[in-house]
Amino acid sequence: MLSTLLLALMTAVIAGDSLKLTHIAGRFLITGLLFLIFYRDILRYKPDYIKKYRMLFLLGFLLLFTVISGRAFQYFFQNFSVGIGLSPPETAIYGMPIAAGAILVALIFDFHTAIIFSFITSLSTGLWAGESTYPIYAFVGSLVGAFSVMKCSKRTDILKGGLYVSAANLFTLLGILLFTDRLFSNYSTTALIYAASSGIIISSVVSLLLPIIEPTFKVTTDISLLELLDLNQPIMKNLMITAPGTYHHSIIVGNLVEAVAEDIGVNPLLARVSAYYHDIGKMRMPDYFVENQRGTVSKHDRLTPHMSSMILIAHVKEGVEIAREYNLPEPVIDIIEQHHGTCLMTYFFQKAKDASNGEPAEDDYRYHGPKPQSRVAALVMLADAVEAASRVLKDPTPARIESLVDKIVNHIFIDGQLEECELTLRDISNIKKKFTYILTGILHRRIDYPGFEFEEKEPTSIGGQKVVQMRKERKKPYSHHEGRDKKQTEKGKAGSKGPSRFSRPTG
Repeated sequence: MLSTLLLALMTAVIAGDSLKLTHIAGRFLITGLLFLIFYRDILRYKPDYIKKYRMLFLLGFLLLFTVISGRAFQYFFQNFSVGIGLSPPETAIYGMPIAAGAILVALIFDFHTAIIFSFITSLSTGLWAGESTYPIYAFVGSLVGAFSVMKCSKRTDILKGGLYVSAANLFTLLGILLFTDRLFSNYSTTALIYAASSGIIISSVVSLLLPIIEPTFKVTTDISLLELLDLNQPIMKNLMITAPGTYHHSIIVGNLVEAVAEDIGVNPLLARVSAYYHDIGKMRMPDYFVENQRGTVSKHDRLTPHMSSMILIAHVKEGVEIAREYNLPEPVIDIIEQHHGTCLMTYFFQKAKDASNGEPAEDDYRYHGPKPQSRVAALVMLADAVEAASRVLKDPTPARIESLVDKIVNHIFIDGQLEECELTLRDISNIKKKFTYILTGILHRRIDYPGFEFEEKEPTSIGGQKVVQMRKERKKPYSHHEGRDKKQTEKGKAGSKGPSRFSRPTG
């Protein structure tokens, strides 16, 4: 509250030509009331921003920046008009880039915040613009600018947004000129020139400021997320070379999460980027993860179950370290840390129980968490588990795939991993349906082409007669997690106590 009033005082000093104490006090009362309304709106509709002081400071900075930049451009254009003989110089107010603030808020925060931001800044311009109808002009331009970048996915979209603002400014100014009977005058000519050029100025200001704000305040926009989708990024190249199986798994998980992201109301770009990078920690010790093993002998055969679990748990921590080394956005780092939650590594836990007389400590075989704190993190967790488990299906019919997805998702839900995120039962139902649909398309059957025999033939004997038995390579159980290729050999030893093949995959 105190910072809001301090911001209002700074705006009151800047937003006016007169430094008379009574004038400053009057402007302070007006801006203070406006900013308190803004604060109450955030408190009511966006309470998460109150907990993030960095974001609140950024919002205050953008408010102050909009006022300062508006005053600076007004001063520059007025002197420019006098210098080249344009009259009257008061028309310079139509070139002020007031809409730049609303565009930045829409890109960094959300559209709702951009609307109230546009309302507050537009009314504030009336304190110095000297034109009674100018707040309408500023509000329309700011609102159109915020609308135009709602689906912004590349930096050229900012230029398009500026052109939309120019068109809106021209249309609004035309109405103002007609209303004030100044359409056929020198005032209208100069004002229309400034209104037409305002969009280019706004695009330039946003394009220059956004790359500075992103690293300084550690914020993530769709533009920066789109750049991370480039598979030529150094971190993705390293993953492809050092852990090709993990790389392929991450791409499939990205397809799964993006397919369902919009249905449950999360950012598809953030979901896909997080899926691409969620397992980058496996680059440190790729051979200990079965999807990257090239031979039939697993490195875990020479390790105790507890040591194996420690190696698998470590890939989460190492993934966070690598992400910070490559300056990945904080939301992506959070999802890397949360994508396994506190899940139990059932295979090694069961193996430890079979190898010892006592009951092993369950906490030694659980990931350290935290549990998913957002719907995106929960979505990545579910997709990661489902994609891994789908590799063990011998006959991937639609019914089998649907049953697998249902059991994996239910297991995670019952285990309490989704307790701290905002996923609803409807969201979980949509996730199951979309995962089943996508996996059915990926794991579809293919016909055997004549003349291309890719199967191994093994002689065997049935009823005293030798026959040829066809053995397919896919019969070996496979998963990208905790050495599931050993499960078949240990099945007899584990007996009915062994983990189900639909147990939560880990690693």
